Amino acid sequence: MMRRVYILFCLLILSMTVWAQAEQPAYHKMSGWVRDIVRQEITARKSGDDATLVHRAARYSSRKLVAFVRVNGQGDDILRQYGGRVLTQMDDICIVEIPLDELAALAADKRVGRIEARKTEKALMDTTALVINALPVYAGDNLPMAYTGKGVVVGLQDIGFDLTHPTFYDTTGNNYRIRRFWDMLSTDTIGSSMPVGAEYTTESAILAYGSSRDAQLSSHGTHTAGTAAGSGYDTLYRGMAFDSDLCLVSNAVSTDLPLISEDDIYRYTYATDALGFKYIFDYADAMGKPCVVSFSEGSPQDFRGDDVLYYEMLEKLVGPGHILVAAAGNEGLENNYLHKPESKASEGAFIRTLGGNRFGFTVRGDGQYALRLTARHPDATVEQAVITPEQILAMPDSLLTDTLRFSNVPYFLQMAAYPSCYNEQDLVIEGLITTVNKMPVSEGSTDSVNVRLGYVEFLTLELEGNNNDVELFATSGYMFGDASLSGGERSHNIHSPGAAPCVICVGANTRRNGYVNQFGNYLTQGPDYLGPGHGSRSLYSSTGPTFDGRMKPEVTAPGTNIISSFSSFTPESALSPNSITRFSDFQRRTYPWGANSGTSMSTPVVAGAIALWLQANPSLTPDDVKGVLERTCSHPSDLDYPNCQEGYGEIDVYRGLLDVLSFTGIDELSTTQPRHVRFSMQGEGLLCLNFDQPLTQEASFRVYSVGGFQVLSGVIPAGQDHFVIDLSTLPRAVYAVQINSPEKGITGSTLVRR
Repeated sequence: MMRRVYILFCLLILSMTVWAQAEQPAYHKMSGWVRDIVRQEITARKSGDDATLVHRAARYSSRKLVAFVRVNGQGDDILRQYGGRVLTQMDDICIVEIPLDELAALAADKRVGRIEARKTEKALMDTTALVINALPVYAGDNLPMAYTGKGVVVGLQDIGFDLTHPTFYDTTGNNYRIRRFWDMLSTDTIGSSMPVGAEYTTESAILAYGSSRDAQLSSHGTHTAGTAAGSGYDTLYRGMAFDSDLCLVSNAVSTDLPLISEDDIYRYTYATDALGFKYIFDYADAMGKPCVVSFSEGSPQDFRGDDVLYYEMLEKLVGPGHILVAAAGNEGLENNYLHKPESKASEGAFIRTLGGNRFGFTVRGDGQYALRLTARHPDATVEQAVITPEQILAMPDSLLTDTLRFSNVPYFLQMAAYPSCYNEQDLVIEGLITTVNKMPVSEGSTDSVNVRLGYVEFLTLELEGNNNDVELFATSGYMFGDASLSGGERSHNIHSPGAAPCVICVGANTRRNGYVNQFGNYLTQGPDYLGPGHGSRSLYSSTGPTFDGRMKPEVTAPGTNIISSFSSFTPESALSPNSITRFSDFQRRTYPWGANSGTSMSTPVVAGAIALWLQANPSLTPDDVKGVLERTCSHPSDLDYPNCQEGYGEIDVYRGLLDVLSFTGIDELSTTQPRHVRFSMQGEGLLCLNFDQPLTQEASFRVYSVGGFQVLSGVIPAGQDHFVIDLSTLPRAVYAVQINSPEKGITGSTLVRR
């Protein structure tokens, strides 16, 4: 799964503004990132010279932020006073474009309840690209013929789309299935009505555009869209809902930063992503079709409340025929949760960085406690610093910044205190520990050595206190233990928006351990990455619960070694030649197919499956889908279900369809399909059964209506390798066909449409 983390901004904006209010800005109405923007401006205004400030003010006032704003009244009337523009409004929540230099004044307006924004997310596929063999791991190869996604819109918001790939046609290569495309990074903005980028609304316009602007950097969206709804063209790599219509949005993530103008960077936030979801649902509504959206991106949860309005907006967007599916994340391999219960005086872990020199963490606790940072050097020297919540609260804006020197290595601390968005009685400490990247080998030397946090010396972070319950969540970097320190555990790392109550959150499991690539090499990874296999959770897949204690994910699906379409616009070196399995030629262009692993890959599997269920019942709600999952998921692991590793279990597409169509009340009906029988409809109601081998023994069949009534039955003689059941006398409808046989792989049921 591609990990999707919000765009990393390399340059913090400093500028001068004449604020509408002389008093302290209304920080309590702002999410964390918005507060940072305002604070940075105030700091710059106090410290800069006049000429520099005038220049900064001019640039700052021209920049606009796309954000959520809760308003009491008409958003257009309120925002216009501050030079803002309402992009959409649902009840009291607006998505707006607002000049940065008006943020403080807007927050001070009594009609404004909250301003919320944060950087865009990251694609959730930071695991190794792998491939399955010639048979796709997802269930799409043997779906009931009655349900292929026809009449359903499958939407994807992602990055790296090859719009010309033959998998986005039908299997004949003649009928194109992408109906709408919005590229948020498009430079075709003259006359565009979109808040960023441009949309393409006809087949000719989409094909002429060819690919999303970032397709040379990534092939992620091509792969996920192919998994959800690709036809497979001339391969076996068929997606789940291969007859559905596609509506695609290419948004912006951290890897797209080089493509974004510095003046436009604040336009790409998760509020812009919400506009992308609305764009897809609006298109489906205009076509009168149900819709499921797949989103394989995300960012860590928080206690600041940065997602409060985001989740409320998503709740308004989903509903009957509107389903949003999002990836759980790929953080399952690292310890990132530490718990000190009331019964223990202390609990701690060693801390290190994965890359760079940043260890970020959040602490939620009650009562009197302290954080102890200790450096243990190779020469046995021990240096320590102790920080208490009281020290942080005593600082202006409850924001502490300090520099510690351990063995002359500088460590920069930033710590902020605020009440939890889930429970105002809980105090939350948010911290960041960083250090320099290089240091001179000795005083005055021009030679330097690399410094990595936690590698030159051992750093520990401990929670201390009596009779209090304290939790620590690592948001960047990781923890580990030894005989004296527990090191934490692997949990509480579900990404947002998958953590939202109204979103179906998807984890990844393993059904294939390796693959044969284009060079004939078999590649695999060990059990520390794959897990035990056989449908159990892949160990990289993030686990719950959420920060407020809810179960996530809801479901798992195959996400390891998934073969799907790759972009022909992405250089082969960026795809990794070892991950490519084959090529297809189409309209004088060569298209690759290959594999990736991650919850990015399992998410479109579930989205495509839900598209089939929506075809059966277009009014399904997110709660309906959760109910289907609870009743029909398989349980591949030796766990109690539901749980915070695999949710309700592994999705079972066919059992889910039976449940949606109310066939589950038929006791005689199998909940699995026959492995060695192929079904096809011919003429006016002739159901043809083709057996892999001639039957050695007599078999029987029964046909049931949706109401559970048996409408036909009969015998299939021994020796037959094909058989025809005449349904022509039955009304046009969906039927369940049950076959029973003593032979292996023949017994089972399937759904057909007369």
